[in-house]
Amino acid sequence: MKKIFLLLALPLLAQAQQNDKIITRSETERIETYLASDELAGRKPFTPGIEKAAQFISAEFEKAGLQKTNGSYLQSFPMYQSKVLNFTAIVDDVTLCPAVAIISKEATIQIDEKSGFDVVSIKEGENFGQNAYRIMSAKKPTIAFLHESFAKYIPRLSGRGPLRENQSTIIFVVANTIPTKFKVNATQQVEKLQLSNVVGILPGKSRPNEYVIFSGHYDHLGIGKPVQGDSIYNGANDDAAGTTAVMMLATYYAKKRDNERTLIFAAFTAEESGGHGSVYFSKQLNPDQVMAMFNLEMIGTESKWGKNSAYITGYEKSSMGDILKKNLVGTQFTFYPDPYVDQNLFYRSDNATLAELGVPAHTISTSKMDSEPNYHKASDEVQTLDLDNMTEIIKAIAKSASSIISGQDTPSRVDTTKLK
Repeated sequence: MKKIFLLLALPLLAQAQQNDKIITRSETERIETYLASDELAGRKPFTPGIEKAAQFISAEFEKAGLQKTNGSYLQSFPMYQSKVLNFTAIVDDVTLCPAVAIISKEATIQIDEKSGFDVVSIKEGENFGQNAYRIMSAKKPTIAFLHESFAKYIPRLSGRGPLRENQSTIIFVVANTIPTKFKVNATQQVEKLQLSNVVGILPGKSRPNEYVIFSGHYDHLGIGKPVQGDSIYNGANDDAAGTTAVMMLATYYAKKRDNERTLIFAAFTAEESGGHGSVYFSKQLNPDQVMAMFNLEMIGTESKWGKNSAYITGYEKSSMGDILKKNLVGTQFTFYPDPYVDQNLFYRSDNATLAELGVPAHTISTSKMDSEPNYHKASDEVQTLDLDNMTEIIKAIAKSASSIISGQDTPSRVDTTKLK
């Protein structure tokens, strides 16, 4: 029995030793420290800081020997920024000067109740976050009338950031009821700009047309309101941690060179302002060729279960979680189902677009979403992270993915008829 156990344990031991040589605490600290440094000023889209981050990630992909797409690691796409110059609203023959948020790339907006806009409302006492997310995701032009108790959210809606090429016009107006008649006129300053994901590829040996994706978003919130003299929202955990993992896994697999399936490593932009980077990325792929997606988000702190553990969003929606747990048998690490299902995390990160197309695309995280003290705060800095534990998480992800990248295991597809 001892001989049998030894034979079973040898492959695990060999892989653990290889992990330890490539995925090291010093590399975790080096990459994480730069991405979350004050030099990058919070990595907000359209700032010099995020451009520096993109250059750094590209250089690491180059050093690892990943392939480029169309001669570059940058996957660039057009986006729009808009600023409201003038706005008037006449509601049931009364001219209002309401708080308003316009999400549109149109320079001139002139609508009334006959313009074909969907007309909706968020009433007093309703869940503002869920309703606002649904409205902003609408594919048809929409005008939403908000109860005055939600006026405080208008600045947040107005600051949603860049807009996509196919962005539907969405207008939020503070008015306590849906009016019978309305007329809205607005003019905006609109600027067309570029954003970039950073993408590197490691071709598969025997199954090059089957893809496994490792991703994280490298943008954050930039510079905001000072808190105790600190105005830089460094985003060390959100999501320099996930991006660090993607870069380290790229180096790990590039050195091993034993992947049968093609591996795609993607650092997404503009997750914080609407998931624009992952949406564009997803449209460049045939979802039927994507076998799995590991999206890594906020893995720098201990989970609610302590060290050597993480959770998988949408665990029950495919067999991917069970495969990962099987590959970790004999180790100290454990994956759990998402304990924060009320927060809808499966649909709130960069895995969502491909998951909605049936891909077993899941987010791996450790963030205690009910009590994470530094989430979206200026205090989200490197010194708040457990870099030793984060390194062990990255090693566990590398091992847990082994049978998927080899083609031995293929997770079941997400049943799109049961989403949401």
